[in-house]
Amino acid sequence: MSKAWPGWWLCWLLLFSGASAAIELPRPALVPGGVAIVALPANGERPPRAWYRDRRVMVVRQGEGWYAVIGIPLSAKPGRHTVTVKGARQDHVSFTVKEKKYREQHLTIKNRRMVNPNAKDLARIRREKQEIGAAFAHWRDTPQVDAGFILPVDGPLSSPFGLRRFFNGEPRKPHSGLDIAASKGTPVRAPAPGVVVATGNYFFNGNTVFIDHGQGLITMYCHMNHIDVAKDDVVVEGQVIGRVGMTGRVTGAHLHWSVSLNDTRVDPELFLTVSR
Repeated sequence: MSKAWPGWWLCWLLLFSGASAAIELPRPALVPGGVAIVALPANGERPPRAWYRDRRVMVVRQGEGWYAVIGIPLSAKPGRHTVTVKGARQDHVSFTVKEKKYREQHLTIKNRRMVNPNAKDLARIRREKQEIGAAFAHWRDTPQVDAGFILPVDGPLSSPFGLRRFFNGEPRKPHSGLDIAASKGTPVRAPAPGVVVATGNYFFNGNTVFIDHGQGLITMYCHMNHIDVAKDDVVVEGQVIGRVGMTGRVTGAHLHWSVSLNDTRVDPELFLTVSR
C-alpha cells in the first residue's frame, strides 16, 4: 500500500531529515489522540528531560536542537497544553490542541460476557488491567528512537483509531488502536526494533504482545492465535512475533494494534512510513 502525504508534511519531513543523525518521527497531529512535536529550549549534547501531565515524554535530537515527542490523550480538551522541561534550568513550553470528532461504530457481540462480564470475569479483568498498565508505563532510556513503523500485518485497515464504540447498543471506551483485517494464521511482524516487555492472554485482548521501542514508545498486538516471542526477547523490524487470530473480544479474525507514547494511546497511522 502507498499513501501520498500532504505537501506540508513532506516539507516537515525534509526539514527533519537534513541532519546526518536524523531519525524518523511520527507525523504531528495536534488533536486528541495525536502527537505533538515540540522544540525545547535546550542546547548542547546532554538531553533535557520533559514531562507532560506528570508523565515523562520522549526527547530526541534533530540537527542542533532537542524536541519532545508527546502523545496527546483522546480525553484532551482543545486549547493550550504545557510541557515542563528540566535541563540546566526548568522551563515551560506550550502547544495548542485542536478539536477533533471521531465517528461512531456499533458492533454486535454474540458472547454477552464480553459486554457484561460476570463477577469472576471482573476479578480477572482487574488483575489484567494492572499487568497491561505496567507494560504501557514501562520506560527504557535510549539515546534515540526511530519511530518510523512498517505495518505489522498485510491487510486492509478495518477499524480506525478513535472510533466511539457501542457494543450491543451500550457505549464503551473509544477505540484505542488500529484494526487490520487478515485471515487466521497471517504473520504479525514487529514494525520496528524493540524489546518484548510482556506477553499474555487477557479477557478482552486475547493473546497479546507488548514491545518497548524506547523512551515510552510501546506497541501492543492483540487477539493473536499464537505468540512466537517471549518476555525480554530483542526483536528487529519485520520479525514475526505471532499469528493473527480471534482470541478475546472479537467479531472475526484481525489484529488490533495499539501505539502508546508517554502511557497515552495515539493513532498508529501517524507512525507509518510514507511507503506502506
